[in-house]
Order: sequence, then structure tokens, then C-alpha cells
Amino acid sequence: MSTFAQLGLSPPILEALDDVGYQQPSPIQEQAIPHLLQGLDVIGQAQTGSGKTAAFGLPLIAYVDPAEHEVQGLVLTPTRELCIQVTQALRSYATRKGVDVVAVFGGAPIRSQQAQLRAGGHIVVGTVGRVKDLISRHSLMLHSCRFVVLDEADEMLDLGFLEDVERILALTPSSRQTALFSATMPPEIRRLADQYLYNPVLVRVEAATLTVDTVEQFGLQVAAKDKVSALVEVLEAERPRQAIVFCRTKVRCDQLYRTLRDRGMNVKALHGDMTQGARDGVMIGFKDGRTPLLVATDVAARGLDISTVSHVINFDVPGSPDVYVHRIGRTGRVGRSGRAITFYESRQQRDVEAIEAHSGVKLAPWVKGAHVAATEVRPRPRRHSKPHDADRAGAAPPLAKLVIAGGRADGVEPKDVVHALTSATGLDGEAVRNVLVLERFTFAEVPRADAGRVLEAASGAQLRGRPLRLELVRG
Repeated sequence: MSTFAQLGLSPPILEALDDVGYQQPSPIQEQAIPHLLQGLDVIGQAQTGSGKTAAFGLPLIAYVDPAEHEVQGLVLTPTRELCIQVTQALRSYATRKGVDVVAVFGGAPIRSQQAQLRAGGHIVVGTVGRVKDLISRHSLMLHSCRFVVLDEADEMLDLGFLEDVERILALTPSSRQTALFSATMPPEIRRLADQYLYNPVLVRVEAATLTVDTVEQFGLQVAAKDKVSALVEVLEAERPRQAIVFCRTKVRCDQLYRTLRDRGMNVKALHGDMTQGARDGVMIGFKDGRTPLLVATDVAARGLDISTVSHVINFDVPGSPDVYVHRIGRTGRVGRSGRAITFYESRQQRDVEAIEAHSGVKLAPWVKGAHVAATEVRPRPRRHSKPHDADRAGAAPPLAKLVIAGGRADGVEPKDVVHALTSATGLDGEAVRNVLVLERFTFAEVPRADAGRVLEAASGAQLRGRPLRLELVRG
């Protein structure tokens, strides 16, 4: 396997990757980055969790000239959640080069986004609708945009955005470099690629490569009337650190959520009929680890990229083998293992066989007691009292909260805190969690076992050009 340095990335980007704890490229990064650095158009077929954001993001940042105060790169995303996620990743990669990344999406004040664009913005990451709106208001000009990325293109198709995507592409220079990433390649996406990409290189990470080695896959035949009790039994036996339970419809999602909630489980629902504020709240709670169990539909869960998801449970058989691959890709992230369990009725045996043929994997029968995972999602009292550490044996290590002098008034951003702590202590970037920047001070959490070392090593380190002052929050 290559190193990031061998792929041809510049020192500032390599330093930023070191800051966030990236060590070696994933297969999609190893294949796509050299082609994109050479200026070639690329079609990347890979599911979420394969590292595709860095695959297109690192060459994009390498391409941008910070001295030119114009929009040089555009990343189109289908959902607000994915837009925010991609923006956060690109900002972490761009921190050493001084590239400004602006996020534009619906559900947020458009005037503040217009102000950000007026103030600068080398790269714009945006949802299709908001980008189109800003263009119509003459707030987003794409005449200097020479690098365009279409992320999760198959979901843009599912949501009916392809016509708008084509209108936006028509406003960018014909000499642009274009990258299209998609988990699946239906005919409409292939037509889009044929029309708007010039002699593209196809970079493909097969579903089997992404899932077989990292995700154990099981099937459980169960009658329709027994599915809820079977789900409870599976959750009690598997004890997942975090799990996503997939349903095919919004109505089914809501019904299952209420049933599990009424049984005392700490669970949330995520589907397209929820308000944006409600969806944001659910996403934040799940990403922060406060919610161990999420019941979701396919479209709502697109863009979820959370390394702590240990289990995916297909409460309803996926609508197609491609959807199956996308669902189970939510667990078994690069470098981690996961488990996927699919419920099916006897009449759905052919659907299961199609999934097995597509993924190249035979679903093993799920047997209670054959495996015990790290942490459990168990029915809890209605008060949702916090489990004792003894109840979480083998779980992710308990965290200690730090308070740090300095906040928004001092220009502190979460990435600054992560960089300061990891640089001083050698911690992996993912070990610094739940960074909350307030006006005058900042909270962050690190593994409790490392807290003493962090306090000693990081005290006096640099945070926005000032000595870092921090202490442990007691209790």
C-alpha cells in the first residue's frame, strides 16, 4: 500500500493529514488521488465509508490557489447532512494551506451564506437547491470554478436533482476538471457522466472489497408478526455499541421507533418527513454517541458517516442489492469491523439470494449467543438513566471533559483544539471528541485514561498563537 506522500500530495496537505491522524490511504484514495492530481476527470464508484471525501478533497485542495479570491472548486451534495460532513472534512484538510471552504445549504439563513461568499470562499460545498438559488441571486459566480465534484450522484438521482445538476454544470467552464462519485451506477448516472465528463478514468472499489473483509453478514428468517420481538432479541444478544435499524418506509420507521421507545430503549427515528431542525438534532445526538440506536429510512441515512456504528440491522429487506451494499457500508468503516443482520420472510428468499449473488457473500444464519459485541443497547427504565461503567464493560473508553481557556471571541474553532491537543500529545484525531466552542472558553473530551497525560503534555502548547491553558472538569 502507498503512503499519502507517495501519492504526490504537497507538504501542507500531508501535515494536515498528520494533524487529523490519517496514516495510510484507503483503496479509493490510493486509486483516485493520482489521477485527479494529473488533472484527469474521474468516476469513482464507492460507498460511503470508503474514504471518498478525502479521495476528491485532497486533490481539490492541492489544486486551489489561496491567493485567488474566487470560487475555484464546487462540491455538490444531495443532502444538508452530507454537505456539513464534507465541509468539516475539507476544512480539516485545508487548514495548513489557508484554503477557505464555505458551506451553503437549505434550512439556514441565506443572507449569512451570501455574506460568507462575499467575504471569500475558494471552495463551495453545497446542496443542489441552495446552490441553484444563490446562482439565481448572483451571489455565487462559477466562471472561475475549474474543479467540480458530484458527491453521492445516485442519491441526487433518487431525489430528482439531476436536471438541476445539469443546469449548474452548464454554468461552469467547459475546461473544468470533474469528479463524479456514486455508490451505484444506474443508467441515468452513466448518461450524466458520458455527457459532462471528458474521457474519465473509472476508479471502482467493489462492494465485496468494502464489505466482506470488514462486515460479518447474517440473515434471520422471521414471520412478519414476530419481527419486533426478534429485533429486541437480536439487540439484547448483540449488544451493539451503536446500531442503525433500516426500514423501507417513513410510516414503518415511525411505528418501529415508537414501539422500541415504549419498551424503554434509548432510540431515535430519522426520516424525510421530519423537520430539518428535528433531523439535525437526531444526527448530532447519534454522532456524539448519546443515542445508541437509530431507526432510519434509506434516504434519510445517506450521508451518515460515523465510525462507531458497530451494527446494521435490516428490519426490512432492502429494495435492491445495491441498497443492501449501501446500508451495510454504514458499519465496518475503514480499519474497523462490523456486523450486519438482515430480517427476511420466507417469501423473500429470492431477494436474499439476489443480495448474496451481488455481494458475493452467503448470509450466515444468525444464531443467538454465537457472538457478544462490545456494548449493549438494552431496554432501559423510562428515565433513561445512564448506565454504570460496569454495565459497559468492553465499550469505548470512558471520557474525561476538559475546559480550555479561549473561545469564539478569540477566533478558536474546533479544528484548532483538535490540532493543539493531538500535536502536543500524539493522540489520534478521533480521540478528541465533543468539542464545543463557546464565547470565552471551550469544552473537549478525551479518553479518561489519557486525561492526565493530556493535561501535562498540552499545557503551554499553542492554540491560535497563545499558550494553551486547560484543566479537568471535575464530577
